[in-house]
Amino acid sequence: MPKKRFAKSSLQKLYASCVGLGLICIAIVVYVFILHHNPASAQEYPVKGFDVSHHQGDIQWKKISPKEFQFIYLKATEGGDFKDRKFQENWLQAREQGFLVGAYHFYRLCRDGEIQAQNFIATVPNKPDALPPVIDLEYDTNCINTYTKEQLLEEIQVMHDRLYQHYGKQPIFYISKSFYNIILAGQFSKTPLWVREYQGKPHLKGNPQWLFWQQTNQGSIQGITKVVDLNVFHGDQSDWLHFLEKNKIYTQNNIEHLPIK
Repeated sequence: MPKKRFAKSSLQKLYASCVGLGLICIAIVVYVFILHHNPASAQEYPVKGFDVSHHQGDIQWKKISPKEFQFIYLKATEGGDFKDRKFQENWLQAREQGFLVGAYHFYRLCRDGEIQAQNFIATVPNKPDALPPVIDLEYDTNCINTYTKEQLLEEIQVMHDRLYQHYGKQPIFYISKSFYNIILAGQFSKTPLWVREYQGKPHLKGNPQWLFWQQTNQGSIQGITKVVDLNVFHGDQSDWLHFLEKNKIYTQNNIEHLPIK
């Protein structure tokens, strides 16, 4: 009897060990393939940039190379009255270091487009060498039912047109995949898209061409202590030059000043 009890006990321990090992393996798989963020590969796109807000804290701009990162976007405003507390500081310091800088607005789905446009215009300087303004369009669960789809598109159009008129540059829409596919697909055909997609290359309903791609929100940059959104431009250096010329930021006369890696 003692030997049988010992054998039974050994089998129970072996079974428990196997179960424990199996659970560990499952946990590793879940972490690697589900929880752990694996940024999509964007190596084929040489023109790189990043975007930041007050969430990145104090940035040591002198440690970041304008040749490595050829464009930067800073959060400026949100809704009708919020202004990012780090925007002015980041705007001045980034430009002093020679970066090409633009500003973006987080659009609140329950605020009028005109009010949000006024907030952005009152905050962001109208500089001829600045990148085009960006309107960040994502689902806002607290506001999604304020307007019908048609009304929402009208309000977005108001802000789009106001920024275009004030800055003289075609605004860009930063979009989440879900927001685009449900709300924007088939609309604003002339407005460039900046797509957030972390699992692979951007693929949207109707296959519109994209301008910028945010491929990860877990980037690491010397001079910034917190994780950063990393982005790429859809094209090579000559395409980038054409984009800048189109926005009257650079011309062929000063091509030698392009921050080429």
